[in-house]
Amino acid sequence: MVRYFNMSGNKTQNYVVRREEKFGVKTFDTMPVTVTRGRGIFLWDVDGNRYFDFTSAYSAINQGHCHPKIVNALKAQAETLTMTARAVYNEALGEYAQYVTSLLGYDKVLPVSSGVEAGDMALKVARRWGYIKKGIPDNEAKIVFAKGNYWGRTLAAISSSTDLVCKQFYGPHMPGFLIIPFDDLVALENILKNDPNICAFMVECIQGEAGCVVPSPGYLKGIRELCTKYNVLWIDDEVQTGLGRTGKLLAADHENVKPDLVCLGKSLSGGLMAISAVLANDETVLCLEPGEHATTYGGNPLACTVATAALKVIVEENLTENAFRLGEILREELEKLPKSIVQEVRGRGLFYAIVLRQGCGITSKDVCFRLIEKKVLTIRGAGTTIVRIAPPLVITEAELLEGIQIILDVFHSFCS
Repeated sequence: MVRYFNMSGNKTQNYVVRREEKFGVKTFDTMPVTVTRGRGIFLWDVDGNRYFDFTSAYSAINQGHCHPKIVNALKAQAETLTMTARAVYNEALGEYAQYVTSLLGYDKVLPVSSGVEAGDMALKVARRWGYIKKGIPDNEAKIVFAKGNYWGRTLAAISSSTDLVCKQFYGPHMPGFLIIPFDDLVALENILKNDPNICAFMVECIQGEAGCVVPSPGYLKGIRELCTKYNVLWIDDEVQTGLGRTGKLLAADHENVKPDLVCLGKSLSGGLMAISAVLANDETVLCLEPGEHATTYGGNPLACTVATAALKVIVEENLTENAFRLGEILREELEKLPKSIVQEVRGRGLFYAIVLRQGCGITSKDVCFRLIEKKVLTIRGAGTTIVRIAPPLVITEAELLEGIQIILDVFHSFCS
């Protein structure tokens, strides 16, 4: 007889998994944990076990699970007004637009709903700008991307990808996309100077899904200089690295440079709903005319209220500074990992990857599953050698040290 409920009165993990896999399409290699509740840096499963969440839902909950200030803002707005068509104005959109543009130093915000939608919107703006301002012949605009990029799974996003797992058998792919190596200013200049039809370069300041790949010092400044020199827009994908994750409000801030367009998402809502945005200045974004782009849910009152509250939590609770300070401690602790199985530790702030040695006999899945047994959730990164660590930015030093000690113990257990 199948048990549907456990001793806590919750549905059993077996029941939850079987139901989801029967009626849903399995698009993720999901970890064997069924969670029912979250608060701060912790998650609880159906049996009441508590886990350190060192995934932050891929940086969607920098503010921690169910932050009360954001939840309360959502509740209040949900009881007042949740949705309006963009055919009319709503008060929440103006308040949000003023706050986010003032905070990050841009003239305008384009409100959309998901990270990949923000990326797609930025590409549309860049192409439009290329035709209107740069004078590129119609249908000839090109956009450059870095090898190892990740900004989603739509047809446009996979067209720029170098990951065959997500790209193969989904062609034909988007034309006008060019790929160069990441962290290679020579390759960037060569392609920009030889093709006047390039309108934009889209890149992550730290590549997330590739395994927290941090570029060489000066790379971001070099991007800014080359894009300015060759009249090309720089699109900065900060969906995962933005809003405090790397110890700066934007990852681009590590080199004090300003991209032409910035894509935000994930923790822009504190994990409460799907919200994203593209930030730009007037000379770029005002190439768009009314009616040339629309999104039903972008800019709705509920989303805007939540986003404003989520941003204020980051600022008022000094989460960026906390990520920077604890990031230094995190790096020091991760350097204690056994070198016999760990090749490299890389990242910034509270955004790190542990790279396993090829041929060590241990995979990232082995590590992550043993960590699950010890009640720590981490991310299996690209391939079989990357374990990613990204706790919520509300984590305290004591909580970080407790969680990292478990990680150290698990890694050392593979050496005994």
